[in-house]
Amino acid sequence: MSTDTITSARSTLGAIGLGVSDLQRSADFYMRVLGMKQLQTFKLPHMDEIVLGLEGSRGSAIVLMHWTDGSERHCKNLPIKLVFYVPDPKALAQRIRDEGLEIVREPAPVAALSNAVVGFAKDPDGYLIEMLQATTPRAA
Repeated sequence: MSTDTITSARSTLGAIGLGVSDLQRSADFYMRVLGMKQLQTFKLPHMDEIVLGLEGSRGSAIVLMHWTDGSERHCKNLPIKLVFYVPDPKALAQRIRDEGLEIVREPAPVAALSNAVVGFAKDPDGYLIEMLQATTPRAA
């Protein structure tokens, strides 16, 4: 394959993989609380995976990974942040709170971001969830 072929092709990021301590609990959280849909599942010799995405969001997915080979994996409170643009960050924060999970910062306007509403919470493994107020595109 030539360099021209490589540079002319468009690259995209398809998914981010997250190691999780309880695959079903994490899948349930992302689907029920954040509204993601299960796209695929994989049962590999060393791990099980569930691929989740948001409706209408091409190329943006989360792969929840749970090792089944007995290897020791650290999946709690790692410095990872997932950013979600949502219609109502305050309502999402309440759904996360109702799950008994931590709200790190209540959604509130941030002056440095043109008063966009931003909040932070943690998922079942302690990964940081950033909730940003989704904006509607302006008509041209």
